[in-house]
Amino acid sequence: MTVAFVLGNGISRQAVDLNQLKPLGRVYGCNAIYREFEPDVLISTDSPISNRIQQEGYSQTHVHYTRNPLPDTGAKRIAEKYFGFSSGPTAAGQAAIDGASAIYLLGFDMGPTRIGRFNNIYADTEFYKKSSANPTFTGNWAIQLRTIMKDFSQVKFFRIIGDTTAEIRDLSGTANLTQMSMINFQNFLNNSIKT
Repeated sequence: MTVAFVLGNGISRQAVDLNQLKPLGRVYGCNAIYREFEPDVLISTDSPISNRIQQEGYSQTHVHYTRNPLPDTGAKRIAEKYFGFSSGPTAAGQAAIDGASAIYLLGFDMGPTRIGRFNNIYADTEFYKKSSANPTFTGNWAIQLRTIMKDFSQVKFFRIIGDTTAEIRDLSGTANLTQMSMINFQNFLNNSIKT
């Protein structure tokens, strides 16, 4: 089984030490994660942060997919089929394209914080909304994820459910998606590291 970890930037992923993931599979991250952690593959779809990542030279030394690669930066163009998708779903799609047979979606909270506000680790930083802002609409993310899961019906997807992870009805009934509790995921990591 080829494992991939796809990291959204929902607050729930703070419960996991990301350094535990790399020995177990390929790690895909989105947007500002590069500020603190180097995933194996970085995805960014919005132009302002994508341009900044490229201008800083990150794409020269790391695998970075974006919609509009700047000339001579080393960035790669997102797969045409998922060109209009958001960063998180695009990262999941790229992991499947790259041949992962089991994809763990971590930090795909897709809902508000406990107090009903914008749920993102990078809130209050450049290119992100304030932590006091209303939550982002995530209905399109659910549709995009369902599309990818249908396109790759042989791939097993696991959405990790933490304290701030919303229940998404649009994902229920997806045959190759399993909802996994954060505790079970942490146990999986601990057991995998020991073996």
